[in-house]
Amino acid sequence: MSALLARGPAPAGAATTRSSAPLRACRGPTPFRSHFQSVVASAAPAAQDASAPEKPQKQQKQQQQKKQGGGGGGGGGGGKAAEAAVTPRSEDFSKWYLDVVAKAELADYGPVRGTMVIRPYGYSIWESVQAVLDARFKELGVQNAYFPQLIPYSFIAKEAEHVEGFAPELALVTKGGGKDLEEPLVVRPTSETIINHMFAQWVQSYRDLPLLVNQWCNVHRWEMRTRPFVRTLEFLWQEGHTAHATAEEAEAEARTMIDVYTDFAVHTAAMPVVPGRKSRIESFAGANCTYTIEAMMGDKRALQAGTSHNLGTNFAKAFGTMYLDKESKRQLVHQTSWGVSTRIIGGVIMTHGDDKGLRLPPRLAPVQVVIIPIVKKEEDRVPVNEAAAKLAAAAKAAGIRVKIDADERQTPGWKYNRWEMRGVPVRVEVGPKDVASGTCVTARRDQGKEGKQMGVPMEPAAFTAHVQGLLDSIQEGLLAQARAFRDENIVDVKSYEELKAAVAEGKWARGGWAASDDDERRIKEETQATLRCFPFDQPAGPHTCFMTGQPAAEVAIFAKSY
Repeated sequence: MSALLARGPAPAGAATTRSSAPLRACRGPTPFRSHFQSVVASAAPAAQDASAPEKPQKQQKQQQQKKQGGGGGGGGGGGKAAEAAVTPRSEDFSKWYLDVVAKAELADYGPVRGTMVIRPYGYSIWESVQAVLDARFKELGVQNAYFPQLIPYSFIAKEAEHVEGFAPELALVTKGGGKDLEEPLVVRPTSETIINHMFAQWVQSYRDLPLLVNQWCNVHRWEMRTRPFVRTLEFLWQEGHTAHATAEEAEAEARTMIDVYTDFAVHTAAMPVVPGRKSRIESFAGANCTYTIEAMMGDKRALQAGTSHNLGTNFAKAFGTMYLDKESKRQLVHQTSWGVSTRIIGGVIMTHGDDKGLRLPPRLAPVQVVIIPIVKKEEDRVPVNEAAAKLAAAAKAAGIRVKIDADERQTPGWKYNRWEMRGVPVRVEVGPKDVASGTCVTARRDQGKEGKQMGVPMEPAAFTAHVQGLLDSIQEGLLAQARAFRDENIVDVKSYEELKAAVAEGKWARGGWAASDDDERRIKEETQATLRCFPFDQPAGPHTCFMTGQPAAEVAIFAKSY
């Protein structure tokens, strides 16, 4: 049990081996077009489904500091003052989100517009994401590597779909050492091109396949409308890249990795995502098809929380990535790429957060339990602190991530509010009366006053069993709440008018789809909703396309998104 909470492994039956389920063939890539947009590093078109532009950085930060009394971590009195520092979700979801990011000390604005500084507590959540996913990748035979951040522009231009898809988002380096460069360098937006350059040198025969690598790194995409964690000019992610001998192996890999992401989102982040296949329009530039996990946020917008791409032979053709098969014939490799970014942190905030701040799922929380000694008289300090230390040692021995907040400069009430804001799942209170009775008090972050329990035994085995039970219950409860919210806000539609009504209410619309790419673009233009995915979990048919009235093989989900 303790290992489960500390590392967050997949439950029994979850995807820890490569998928052997029947695979649906990918659709082919969009035909290559003969032109592409010129590259401009200083601007990019705003995503049509993005939220309204944020206020200028300086003005926004000043307003936050004024409202928050100078920012998070100050010496306020806690209680109602601390709660008032967060705009209620129901009043303004966007402001609530920015308040939580600031007050929970997750991130701050960087000096370059659209960039963010990830603060230690925010980065510790990312480290939790890394720890779980990296372990699972390695179980599947994936090895970590690192590739340069600067990429020759000619590499990007080799694959027509790729350059057309990324040209508006590229940042270019044109000078180095005070001199104009012979060729502009692209600051890494993604690494398919440079990795294929290396794969072409590393892969010689079928014995070199499959080749499975991953890198943890930063990428840059020039955005006009930004939001911390969700959409920034620079962000952190992992990107896996694989090469295979056959199309079937590549398709199996792409499906396996979206299963890994689904399992992580559901069982570690407690986000009940909808896995599925992207439409041709929404697929990754240069991919045969893209698989996605779509999560519903607290304002009902969709968040693309992770993707896995079947690249086919598109990049192999551009870079000459070939191998000798067993009959000594040269063949193109078949490839995949897949990634999850710091956007997942924004997803966790918007899925679980409330008016008191973060609510972190225990398996993801950097601190699962915070112990707060309560000392009013000097003679009580030593016995109370000793009791807190013993509880912390017992929890740590059981594999629970625990912290003692013994800061004597702040009141217990101030500490309660601070750790509630940071979303720590369980709080333990220890005072002199507790020491005398051999008990302590626990409080669940997810239940407020109703989650407080007196008289919890301090005896190590009983204490850790109680806390582990709370952590399991909180994990399950957050997932159940999020799943119920998602299911309540997905509407089955049978006509375009019904879709428009559902989207106008902020809900997801699900219905049969067999219409054209132009019809999909029309929906996006008229409603700002995009086709999020064709879910893997398809309801029983037959289905009728809500747009054309013709028979449809699948249902699709449309929603406004981040």
